[in-house]
Amino acid sequence: MKRVASSTILLLLMTGTVFAQTAPDAAELTKLLNEFLAGASRNDPAVHERFWADDLIYTRSAGRRVNKAEVLRDVRNEPARKPTDPKTTYTAEDIRVQQYGDTAVVAFRLVATTETSETTHVAKLLNSGTFVKRNGKWQVVNWQSTRVPYAETDIKVGAEALDIIIFDSIRKADVNYLTQYTDPNFIWTQGTNVITRQQMLDGVRAGKLKYGKIGSERPNVSVYGDTVVVRGSLVSPTATNYTLTLSNQIGGWKAVALHTTN
Repeated sequence: MKRVASSTILLLLMTGTVFAQTAPDAAELTKLLNEFLAGASRNDPAVHERFWADDLIYTRSAGRRVNKAEVLRDVRNEPARKPTDPKTTYTAEDIRVQQYGDTAVVAFRLVATTETSETTHVAKLLNSGTFVKRNGKWQVVNWQSTRVPYAETDIKVGAEALDIIIFDSIRKADVNYLTQYTDPNFIWTQGTNVITRQQMLDGVRAGKLKYGKIGSERPNVSVYGDTVVVRGSLVSPTATNYTLTLSNQIGGWKAVALHTTN
């Protein structure tokens, strides 16, 4: 029996089917990952240039597949951040490294923490990357990202909080908060009239749009994956029913549509 076992192990070693059980470059790869996440938090194009290989295939959590040139284009085209803009910091948890010679797989849980003056939003994604060592330098040739679903109770609590913020901002004419918590493609349907996000912001700024919540009445919140529908009532300028649609984005929930009707 011992002779058979020894022969089997030798055969596996000769055919190369025994996988690596250790990762000699784990410390270097972990350091490289953490440096990249710190740079990505600053939206630094240089760290992206260093981290991604020229033949990169990157499948984003939203289902979009991109290459290195497209990643760099997105980074460079992002508008300059203002001091009042939400700040997102990326960190890694549960880092696992499996190395196979000059190839390594790094899997971890990405934590995206977005802070505003009002809230802190945390999104988690399961990421894994394939690194290849070329000319003494590790770079990523393949990357996959999958968003971790939120618990439904947490979603409802967050949706109710954002619902209050949206209408409180309209009542107080707080354009900064409305800009922060609405999607650029946001639309507001008032009966048969449809206004864009910019038209809403201009109307709120000019004092032409004034809506207020009804006392302590809680809205009805329905969760559909990454979409939430909030239904409730307003008291001003007249008694009005509304439906607010929210979308889950990496930086937090944002309003994408509002419908009001008497």
